[in-house]
Amino acid sequence: MEFRILEHDKGSAARTAEILTDHGSIQTPVFMPVGTAGAVKALHIGDLKDKLDAKIMLGNTYHLYLRPGLDVLSRAGGLHKFNGWDRAILTDSGGYQVFSLAGTRKIKEEGVIFQSHIDGSRHTFTPENTIETQRVIGGDIIMALDECTPYPCDYNYASKSLDLTHRWLHRAWEHFHKTQPLYGHSQSLFPIVQGSVYGDLRQKSAEVIASIGADGNAIGGLSVGEPAEMMYEMTEKVCAILPADKPRYLMGVGTPANLLECIALGIDMFDCVMPTRNGRNGMLFTWEGIINIKNVKWKNDHGPLDPKGNSFVDQAYSRAFMRHLFVAGEMLGPMAATVHNLGFYLDLMREVRIQIREGNYAAWKNVMVQKLQQRL
Repeated sequence: MEFRILEHDKGSAARTAEILTDHGSIQTPVFMPVGTAGAVKALHIGDLKDKLDAKIMLGNTYHLYLRPGLDVLSRAGGLHKFNGWDRAILTDSGGYQVFSLAGTRKIKEEGVIFQSHIDGSRHTFTPENTIETQRVIGGDIIMALDECTPYPCDYNYASKSLDLTHRWLHRAWEHFHKTQPLYGHSQSLFPIVQGSVYGDLRQKSAEVIASIGADGNAIGGLSVGEPAEMMYEMTEKVCAILPADKPRYLMGVGTPANLLECIALGIDMFDCVMPTRNGRNGMLFTWEGIINIKNVKWKNDHGPLDPKGNSFVDQAYSRAFMRHLFVAGEMLGPMAATVHNLGFYLDLMREVRIQIREGNYAAWKNVMVQKLQQRL
């Protein structure tokens, strides 16, 4: 994987860059649609590629490991062949999903023992076997196993958890270099910065992660319930330490305003289920603000869904028709809302890159953050 920085903003730490993978190039800053089980919910793979022009999607190691399982993925030739997506894929290690199963898992030095949410069967994730699992899935970018601490989190627990994450990282890094990709394309391993909302722990973790020398670095354990200002504070602290010549990936973030603020701090890559999950429930992100399309106020609004939107549903569907789909329980409603929201997020990133290129990002961001947070 290569990372080429193209432009810097004049008034912030924002930059544009290009990530080169064996499955194509990715312009950053980038938002990566989440395909938990190998597909973005309510969206055809073809539409993700041809209509929305996404360059990279996520797969979830925990879910893919349990279903369809590694045997199926191996026989298919990896996730790219299995789901028909011929562009880049990033897989997380499954750590976040495992640690969200607080009542059905045990954390040990060796790894984490957990029960499947599907059938209750017991499994173990270790730093080594999550590397092997992600070799089978075949993502272009893969993640080291970490523990994602909750918020709020006791300092002593956060400190011990951080040390465990670092020990796991060294084991994962060693195992990564002992193994080879399985399908003829290269894979890059990203370590993950942890440390909850404690500045000294975040600094310690960022220094350890920076010393690894990976192709890129991730920041985890944020956007888990802490105030947004606290997330920005930790992100800024970490970005000042992580290598500037490597992509920085902020995991699980977030609202359009979150993305814009964190880009100004130096983040290059994002993922979040918010545009798809909220879309399926009738929340639409637009260039003028946030719409709850189920509200009766849209019943006779026959104008376009988003006058400034570029996705193929924005001009074709009115707000009134979209509301009708949701009220009537038509499955097309959540599908169209998914297309719209992902289209908006991807267009937002395209506009971000233009503003950075022109050196106007900081001023533009301050205006847009206020606009995109308002409820219409």
